[in-house]
Amino acid sequence: MENWSLISLCVLLGLTARWAVSFHSYSGAGKPPMFGDYEAQRHWQEVTYNLPVHEWYFNTTNNDLNYWGLDYPPLTAYHSLVCAYVAKLLNPEWVELYASRGYESHSHKLFMRATVLFTDILIYIPAVLLYCFYFCDGSSKQKVATAFCILLYPGLILIDYGHFQYNSVSLGLALWGILGLGLGWDLFGSLAFTLALNYKQMELYHSLPFFCYLLGKCIKQGLTWRGIKWLTHGAA
Repeated sequence: MENWSLISLCVLLGLTARWAVSFHSYSGAGKPPMFGDYEAQRHWQEVTYNLPVHEWYFNTTNNDLNYWGLDYPPLTAYHSLVCAYVAKLLNPEWVELYASRGYESHSHKLFMRATVLFTDILIYIPAVLLYCFYFCDGSSKQKVATAFCILLYPGLILIDYGHFQYNSVSLGLALWGILGLGLGWDLFGSLAFTLALNYKQMELYHSLPFFCYLLGKCIKQGLTWRGIKWLTHGAA
């Protein structure tokens, strides 16, 4: 019971710190013509909602790539599309083609902040807790302390909630990949990391350890049919 109380407190403090930062301004607020990465993320919702898929990544009459052209992998685009559907239900002006560019309001800021917090709760925070309790050494209190330090890492909080990004999605998916490999679920781990890579190309930095781990596991199976099959299909 004590451990659950500590975990709950740890998560609550992590969420409180995130929401406290979200009350403040964001990078690019009120600074035309580009308005910072906040506007980039909002604009991608506008683009993905109003334009067909084949126009998302190409310069067209309705999609000026010089104005925050979509330059992240497809999973980011589909995430923007999901957010756009919610935004459309709340206020169609938030994703109106052309007219919504540079849109800033208190209610829209609350919506955008909430989308980041939701992904943290859904993807990143559960992965951090599972990693700390299954793979970190030490007592339960030490594991809670490790989780607490990770959840309160200022760099990620300031970038995602102050500057405005969704780095917790790609990092959370990569961490789920590590969990999968660590538990022997190679196919799940590979899928999770593939999703991370298809969300943000930044995950290329983590691709080498994943590749080397899986390649080493294949080599241990022997350079015969079993090892080759594991390498090409992801599981024996």
